[in-house]
Amino acid sequence: MVNLPVRLFGDPVLTTPAAEVTVFDASLRKLAHDMLETMDAAGGVGLAANQVGVLKRVFTYDCQGLRGVLVNPTWASISNKLQVGPEGCLSIPGVRAEVPRHDTVVARGVDVEGKPVAIRASGLLARCIQHESDHLDGVLFLTRMEPAVRAAAMAEIRAAEWSQQRS
Repeated sequence: MVNLPVRLFGDPVLTTPAAEVTVFDASLRKLAHDMLETMDAAGGVGLAANQVGVLKRVFTYDCQGLRGVLVNPTWASISNKLQVGPEGCLSIPGVRAEVPRHDTVVARGVDVEGKPVAIRASGLLARCIQHESDHLDGVLFLTRMEPAVRAAAMAEIRAAEWSQQRS
């Protein structure tokens, strides 16, 4: 079992956009496998490659009975309905906050073999797809929060033991 180190808030890799995957080989399959194991060990429902220091457009997910890997993902909302709900992030331990997201989306990409994948998602899976796609664009969920919610989240980050140890 391989647990990759999850990068924490403040690491520049988290705000760096990831590159499109062009080579589908054993190293990509190993990355996906290791990311799934890391996500499971951390108790997450999603994990983006840059969260483990790899700047490739890959994320894993496990929610609402669906588990897998999406490579070079894109997504589009199906309706204009937004849901405001709690989110957390393995790269910002202990911080949970309300974030508005599209309620229903269609995600497209490919699997680790390069075969097309399409997922229609709502609820938690839709939230996960948007959250992990943001990571691959170098965007943290803090950016999506309302200003007052973001201010409270930043105060939690500053007070967190893991954050103080990094200073």
